[in-house]
Amino acid sequence: MPQQVVVTVKPNSRKGPLVQTGPDGSITIYVREPATEGKANKAVAELLAAHLGIPKSRVSLIGGATSRTKRFRVA
Repeated sequence: MPQQVVVTVKPNSRKGPLVQTGPDGSITIYVREPATEGKANKAVAELLAAHLGIPKSRVSLIGGATSRTKRFRVA
C-alpha cells in the first residue's frame, strides 16, 4: 500500500548528502545539488530511497517540485 512521506529539502548544502530525522518524526534531507532543472529533486528521491532501504524506482515526487517542502509517494 503506497504511503506519503513529507520531507524538507536543503539544496546546495555542504552537509549533504545527509538525512536527519527530528524528534517529531520530521525528515530533513541535505543535498549538494542545486535546486535547478530538477537536480535536487532527483538527488532527494535517491537519498530517501536509500534511507528507507527500498529501490529508488519505488519513490516518486507527487507534490512540491519547486518548494523546499516536498511530498513523495513510497510504494
